[in-house]
Amino acid sequence: MPLDIVTLPCLSDNYAFLIHDAASGETAVVDVPESGVISEALTSRGWTLSHVLLTHHHWDHIDGLTALLEAHPAKVIGAAADAHRLPPLDHAVSEGDSFDFGGETMEVIDVSGHTVGHIAFYLPQTGAVFTADSLMALGCGRLFEGDPDMMWTSLSKLATLPAETIVCSGHEYTEANARFAITVDPENPALKARITDITAARAKGQPTVPSTMAEELATNPFLRAVSPDVQRFLGMTGAPPAQVFAEIRQRKDNF
Repeated sequence: MPLDIVTLPCLSDNYAFLIHDAASGETAVVDVPESGVISEALTSRGWTLSHVLLTHHHWDHIDGLTALLEAHPAKVIGAAADAHRLPPLDHAVSEGDSFDFGGETMEVIDVSGHTVGHIAFYLPQTGAVFTADSLMALGCGRLFEGDPDMMWTSLSKLATLPAETIVCSGHEYTEANARFAITVDPENPALKARITDITAARAKGQPTVPSTMAEELATNPFLRAVSPDVQRFLGMTGAPPAQVFAEIRQRKDNF
Protein backbone atom coordinates (compact mmCIF):
# COMPACT_ATOMS: atom_id res chain seq x y z
CA MET A 1 0.00 0.00 0.00
CA PRO A 2 1.25 3.54 -0.68
CA LEU A 3 2.48 5.45 2.32
CA ASP A 4 0.25 8.10 3.89
CA ILE A 5 1.31 11.70 3.24
CA VAL A 6 0.00 14.58 5.34
CA THR A 7 0.58 18.19 4.26
CA LEU A 8 1.20 20.53 7.22
CA PRO A 9 1.04 24.31 6.73
CA CYS A 10 3.72 25.98 8.87
CA LEU A 11 4.78 29.57 9.62
CA SER A 12 3.12 31.98 7.17
CA ASP A 13 3.58 30.07 3.91
CA ASN A 14 5.79 27.00 4.49
CA TYR A 15 4.88 23.34 4.27
CA ALA A 16 6.20 20.31 6.11
CA PHE A 17 5.10 16.79 5.24
CA LEU A 18 4.50 13.72 7.37
CA ILE A 19 5.05 10.35 5.69
CA HIS A 20 3.59 7.36 7.56
CA ASP A 21 3.70 3.62 7.07
CA ALA A 22 0.81 1.96 8.87
CA ALA A 23 2.40 -1.50 8.77
CA SER A 24 5.70 -0.64 10.46
CA GLY A 25 4.61 2.50 12.28
CA GLU A 26 7.53 4.43 10.81
CA THR A 27 6.85 8.14 10.39
CA ALA A 28 9.05 10.76 8.76
CA VAL A 29 8.76 14.51 8.58
CA VAL A 30 10.22 16.41 5.65
CA ASP A 31 11.64 19.71 6.93
CA VAL A 32 10.82 21.32 10.27
CA PRO A 33 9.89 25.00 9.87
CA GLU A 34 8.37 24.95 13.36
CA SER A 35 7.84 22.27 15.98
CA GLY A 36 4.35 22.86 17.36
CA VAL A 37 2.30 22.09 14.26
CA ILE A 38 4.29 18.92 13.58
CA SER A 39 4.22 17.72 17.18
CA GLU A 40 0.48 18.27 17.38
CA ALA A 41 -0.09 16.37 14.13
CA LEU A 42 1.95 13.41 15.38
CA THR A 43 0.22 13.34 18.76
CA SER A 44 -3.29 13.65 17.37
CA ARG A 45 -2.70 10.70 15.05
CA GLY A 46 -0.84 8.58 17.58
CA TRP A 47 2.18 8.40 15.31
CA THR A 48 5.77 8.01 16.53
CA LEU A 49 8.37 10.03 14.66
CA SER A 50 11.23 7.87 13.39
CA HIS A 51 12.93 10.01 10.72
CA VAL A 52 13.54 13.69 9.99
CA LEU A 53 14.42 14.46 6.38
CA LEU A 54 16.07 17.83 5.79
CA THR A 55 16.19 19.25 2.25
CA HIS A 56 18.45 22.26 2.84
CA HIS A 57 19.82 24.56 5.50
CA HIS A 58 17.58 27.64 5.26
CA TRP A 59 16.15 28.64 8.64
CA ASP A 60 12.53 28.25 7.58
CA HIS A 61 13.13 24.55 6.95
CA ILE A 62 15.11 23.64 10.08
CA ASP A 63 14.33 26.11 12.88
CA GLY A 64 11.85 23.87 14.68
CA LEU A 65 14.12 20.83 14.77
CA THR A 66 15.67 21.17 18.23
CA ALA A 67 12.31 21.55 19.93
CA LEU A 68 10.75 18.77 17.88
CA LEU A 69 13.50 16.29 18.75
CA GLU A 70 13.12 17.06 22.45
CA ALA A 71 9.56 15.76 22.29
CA HIS A 72 9.96 13.28 19.43
CA PRO A 73 13.49 11.78 19.18
CA ALA A 74 14.24 10.58 15.63
CA LYS A 75 17.02 9.90 13.15
CA VAL A 76 17.98 13.06 11.25
CA ILE A 77 18.93 12.66 7.58
CA GLY A 78 20.31 15.40 5.34
CA ALA A 79 22.80 16.16 2.61
CA ALA A 80 26.47 15.40 3.16
CA ALA A 81 27.30 18.44 1.02
CA ASP A 82 25.24 20.66 3.34
CA ALA A 83 26.17 19.01 6.64
CA HIS A 84 28.33 21.92 7.77
CA ARG A 85 25.25 24.18 7.69
CA LEU A 86 22.62 21.74 8.91
CA PRO A 87 21.83 20.62 12.46
CA PRO A 88 23.77 17.50 13.47
CA LEU A 89 22.95 14.59 11.16
CA ASP A 90 22.63 10.94 12.07
CA HIS A 91 22.89 9.97 8.42
CA ALA A 92 24.45 12.10 5.66
CA VAL A 93 23.38 11.29 2.11
CA SER A 94 24.30 12.27 -1.43
CA GLU A 95 22.94 11.99 -4.96
CA GLY A 96 22.22 8.36 -5.82
CA ASP A 97 22.03 7.20 -2.20
CA SER A 98 18.93 5.44 -0.93
CA PHE A 99 17.64 4.09 2.36
CA ASP A 100 14.77 1.97 3.56
CA PHE A 101 11.69 3.67 4.90
CA GLY A 102 8.30 2.10 5.54
CA GLY A 103 9.03 -0.94 3.43
CA GLU A 104 10.02 1.24 0.46
CA THR A 105 13.25 2.63 -0.93
CA MET A 106 13.69 6.37 -0.42
CA GLU A 107 15.95 7.81 -3.13
CA VAL A 108 18.06 10.96 -2.80
CA ILE A 109 18.30 13.43 -5.70
CA ASP A 110 20.70 16.39 -5.77
CA VAL A 111 18.62 19.42 -6.77
CA SER A 112 21.15 22.17 -6.14
CA GLY A 113 20.39 25.65 -7.41
CA HIS A 114 18.33 27.44 -4.77
CA THR A 115 21.20 26.41 -2.51
CA VAL A 116 24.22 24.25 -3.19
CA GLY A 117 23.61 20.91 -1.48
CA HIS A 118 19.82 21.06 -1.68
CA ILE A 119 18.37 17.54 -1.99
CA ALA A 120 14.98 16.04 -2.80
CA PHE A 121 13.58 12.78 -1.44
CA TYR A 122 11.79 10.45 -3.87
CA LEU A 123 9.52 7.49 -3.11
CA PRO A 124 9.06 5.62 -6.42
CA GLN A 125 6.53 3.10 -5.09
CA THR A 126 4.27 5.65 -3.43
CA GLY A 127 4.94 8.01 -6.32
CA ALA A 128 5.89 11.16 -4.42
CA VAL A 129 8.85 13.52 -4.48
CA PHE A 130 9.64 16.08 -1.78
CA THR A 131 11.29 19.00 -3.54
CA ALA A 132 11.14 21.85 -1.00
CA ASP A 133 12.53 24.97 -2.73
CA SER A 134 13.82 23.40 -5.95
CA LEU A 135 10.78 22.54 -8.09
CA MET A 136 7.78 24.37 -6.66
CA ALA A 137 4.15 24.62 -7.70
CA LEU A 138 4.29 26.76 -10.87
CA GLY A 139 7.77 27.90 -9.93
CA CYS A 140 11.25 27.16 -8.68
CA GLY A 141 13.36 28.58 -5.90
CA ARG A 142 15.34 31.77 -6.36
CA LEU A 143 19.00 31.06 -7.15
CA PHE A 144 20.64 32.22 -3.94
CA GLU A 145 23.75 30.06 -4.37
CA GLY A 146 23.58 28.14 -7.64
CA ASP A 147 23.47 29.35 -11.22
CA PRO A 148 20.93 28.81 -14.03
CA ASP A 149 22.80 25.84 -15.51
CA MET A 150 22.85 24.13 -12.12
CA MET A 151 19.15 24.68 -11.48
CA TRP A 152 18.16 23.66 -15.01
CA THR A 153 20.10 20.41 -14.51
CA SER A 154 18.26 19.81 -11.25
CA LEU A 155 14.83 20.56 -12.72
CA SER A 156 15.59 18.34 -15.71
CA LYS A 157 16.22 15.40 -13.37
CA LEU A 158 12.87 15.93 -11.68
CA ALA A 159 11.11 16.31 -15.04
CA THR A 160 11.99 12.70 -15.88
CA LEU A 161 9.91 11.35 -13.00
CA PRO A 162 6.57 9.73 -13.92
CA ALA A 163 3.82 12.20 -14.77
CA GLU A 164 1.62 10.94 -11.93
CA THR A 165 4.31 11.69 -9.31
CA ILE A 166 3.00 13.85 -6.45
CA VAL A 167 5.20 16.94 -6.06
CA CYS A 168 5.40 18.02 -2.42
CA SER A 169 7.08 21.42 -2.44
CA GLY A 170 7.97 23.77 0.36
CA HIS A 171 5.84 26.91 0.08
CA GLU A 172 2.40 28.29 -0.72
CA TYR A 173 3.67 30.58 -3.47
CA THR A 174 1.44 29.22 -6.23
CA GLU A 175 -0.89 32.17 -6.68
CA ALA A 176 2.02 34.61 -7.00
CA ASN A 177 3.84 32.18 -9.29
CA ALA A 178 0.74 32.00 -11.49
CA ARG A 179 0.67 35.76 -11.94
CA PHE A 180 4.17 35.55 -13.35
CA ALA A 181 3.73 32.34 -15.36
CA ILE A 182 1.01 33.79 -17.56
CA THR A 183 3.35 36.63 -18.59
CA VAL A 184 5.76 34.24 -20.32
CA ASP A 185 3.28 31.56 -21.46
CA PRO A 186 0.13 33.58 -22.18
CA GLU A 187 -1.53 31.25 -24.68
CA ASN A 188 -1.22 28.05 -22.65
CA PRO A 189 -4.77 26.70 -22.08
CA ALA A 190 -3.62 24.32 -19.35
CA LEU A 191 -2.04 27.22 -17.48
CA LYS A 192 -5.18 29.33 -17.81
CA ALA A 193 -7.30 26.50 -16.42
CA ARG A 194 -4.87 25.92 -13.56
CA ILE A 195 -4.92 29.61 -12.64
CA THR A 196 -8.71 29.45 -12.39
CA ASP A 197 -8.44 26.46 -10.06
CA ILE A 198 -5.71 28.10 -7.97
CA THR A 199 -7.69 31.30 -7.55
CA ALA A 200 -10.75 29.35 -6.41
CA ALA A 201 -8.75 27.22 -3.98
CA ARG A 202 -6.99 30.17 -2.38
CA ALA A 203 -10.25 32.10 -2.08
CA LYS A 204 -11.45 29.22 0.10
CA GLY A 205 -8.20 29.08 2.07
CA GLN A 206 -7.29 25.73 0.54
CA PRO A 207 -3.68 24.71 -0.18
CA THR A 208 -2.41 24.37 -3.74
CA VAL A 209 0.39 22.01 -2.66
CA PRO A 210 1.03 19.22 -3.45
CA SER A 211 0.70 19.21 -7.22
CA THR A 212 1.59 16.54 -9.78
CA MET A 213 4.47 16.30 -12.19
CA ALA A 214 1.98 16.27 -15.06
CA GLU A 215 0.60 19.63 -13.93
CA GLU A 216 4.07 21.10 -13.59
CA LEU A 217 5.24 19.84 -16.99
CA ALA A 218 2.17 21.33 -18.62
CA THR A 219 2.12 24.70 -16.87
CA ASN A 220 5.29 25.52 -14.92
CA PRO A 221 7.30 28.01 -17.02
CA PHE A 222 10.57 26.90 -15.45
CA LEU A 223 10.06 23.37 -16.79
CA ARG A 224 8.79 24.71 -20.12
CA ALA A 225 12.07 26.27 -21.27
CA VAL A 226 12.02 23.53 -23.92
CA SER A 227 8.57 24.58 -25.18
CA PRO A 228 8.54 26.07 -28.70
CA ASP A 229 5.65 28.31 -27.60
CA VAL A 230 7.57 29.72 -24.66
CA GLN A 231 10.76 30.10 -26.68
CA ARG A 232 8.88 31.89 -29.46
CA PHE A 233 7.16 34.26 -27.03
CA LEU A 234 10.53 35.14 -25.49
CA GLY A 235 12.15 35.60 -28.91
CA MET A 236 14.51 32.70 -28.17
CA THR A 237 13.43 30.03 -30.65
CA GLY A 238 16.07 27.31 -30.84
CA ALA A 239 18.09 28.63 -27.90
CA PRO A 240 19.56 26.11 -25.43
CA PRO A 241 16.94 25.32 -22.76
CA ALA A 242 19.29 26.36 -19.94
CA GLN A 243 19.61 29.79 -21.59
CA VAL A 244 15.83 30.07 -21.91
CA PHE A 245 15.48 29.03 -18.28
CA ALA A 246 17.97 31.74 -17.27
CA GLU A 247 15.86 34.36 -19.07
CA ILE A 248 12.68 33.15 -17.36
CA ARG A 249 14.38 33.14 -13.95
CA GLN A 250 15.70 36.68 -14.48
CA ARG A 251 12.25 37.90 -15.48
CA LYS A 252 10.76 36.30 -12.38
CA ASP A 253 13.40 37.92 -10.17
CA ASN A 254 12.43 41.32 -11.59
CA PHE A 255 8.68 40.68 -11.68
